[in-house]
Amino acid sequence: MSKSRAGHSAVRTSLSPAASIALLLTLGAPVTSASGAPVATASGAAAMATVAWRADQLEITVPASASLGSGVVGSTISASLGTVTVVDSRGGVPPWTATVSATDFTTGGGAPAQTIAKANVAYWSGPSTASSGGGSRTAGQNTAAQMVSLSAPAIAFRGRKQAGVPSSTSWEPTLVVTIPPLAAAGLYTGVITHSVA
Repeated sequence: MSKSRAGHSAVRTSLSPAASIALLLTLGAPVTSASGAPVATASGAAAMATVAWRADQLEITVPASASLGSGVVGSTISASLGTVTVVDSRGGVPPWTATVSATDFTTGGGAPAQTIAKANVAYWSGPSTASSGGGSRTAGQNTAAQMVSLSAPAIAFRGRKQAGVPSSTSWEPTLVVTIPPLAAAGLYTGVITHSVA
């Protein structure tokens, strides 16, 4: 597209994993690359990093990016964002809630005609596609008829694990973008963020 990624403006999403962190600690460990090798600074010394730490583990993972395809002005694009997974290894049986939020989608300088507002972006989680460890799980929007606008953060999924048993829950949400009739052609990008607490 080039409108939300259609033949007139393309919309591409970068999905950023996020998680509620109970405590931040500054550790003396060096920053490492994907290969595990220390990353050197200009002086050759290992760089220091602030590392997120949580005594009880609750994690969420999402794809690094997703392409929504192409579309034309005035049309609607619907595309899967890939698999989102929550892993709960905490003690007890505390509940968790995953939320989702979005930025506007922009191209060029982000002028009004180069912006698809997040109010034009809708989300539905769909049902759980995989799970382990028992417990309960509830989709935020089980079907497309229940999709919600991302003009404000929305609940994507909820769950509660069984005592003493780690659990995981996965779903494959769908994003629906309505392209404004006056949107300019271009490659649009935006960010969808999932968080869990």
